[in-house]
Amino acid sequence: MTTHIARPIEPAVLKELRTTDDAGRPMTAVTDEEGGAPLRCCLRRSEPGERIALVSYAPLRRWAAGTGADPGAYDEQGPVFIHAEDCPGPAGDTLPFTNAHRVLRRYSAAGRILGGRLVTDADTFRPALAEAFADPEVALVHVRAVEYGCFLYEVRRG
Repeated sequence: MTTHIARPIEPAVLKELRTTDDAGRPMTAVTDEEGGAPLRCCLRRSEPGERIALVSYAPLRRWAAGTGADPGAYDEQGPVFIHAEDCPGPAGDTLPFTNAHRVLRRYSAAGRILGGRLVTDADTFRPALAEAFADPEVALVHVRAVEYGCFLYEVRRG
């Protein structure tokens, strides 16, 4: 059985984003009074009172820079929540944020989009992910929130 690994934003990239984000803006930290923000550094929701930041992040661009792919027009950047300071990262290897509508966007090794699929609940999330990776052309999958289209995390084969 193939495993799928949810990948948080890498610590070295987080360090960069905490200085200047992918849109060239400095990070602005705030105290999260309510909690519930989907943190991309540790793949969990924030707790009330935590210091977080909303930064611009370009996941496909950063992946492509490391692989030599050219995402062309599929290169995009968008808002993500991160801890304002270093954090220990995810507490396990679960696939987070699966209990709501999500879009699984598939990409080739060349950085081109191969399609997407709407997932409406946690029960269909893993089968949809397995279906995406059944295609040998799929190099990675981006999990995105439907409400705002925000990038949640990247999934690769384990």
